[in-house]
Amino acid sequence: MKRFQERKQDLINATNRLKEALQEEENDLNIDGVLHRYEFTFELAWKTLKDYLEYLGITVNTGSPREVIKESFAHNLISDGDIWIKMMLARNSLSHLYDEETSRQIYREIKNEFMDQIEKLVESL
Repeated sequence: MKRFQERKQDLINATNRLKEALQEEENDLNIDGVLHRYEFTFELAWKTLKDYLEYLGITVNTGSPREVIKESFAHNLISDGDIWIKMMLARNSLSHLYDEETSRQIYREIKNEFMDQIEKLVESL
């Protein structure tokens, strides 16, 4: 439980920092910062979900982000499994992305879709 509580607080802090960055002016430097903060925040989100599932005694199929998302959806910890898979795929593509157009599309998705899902998770935990 302690690990979950610590990770949850880290997720809250990261979510607040991402939210702050999204409120700044859209320029190349800020967009790059948002993308980096998103990667970090998503990583904390799925790991926090994993810790919470383990706290609930659910340890089957909780190894990868995809498995954690599926289990979290199955146990009603998140309401939209498809968008969380989309969020995971966006995070994965950022790790080796050199295409400016794609990175700007992901930025818009973070701003218009993903941030809402992260905030819902934080509220529900």
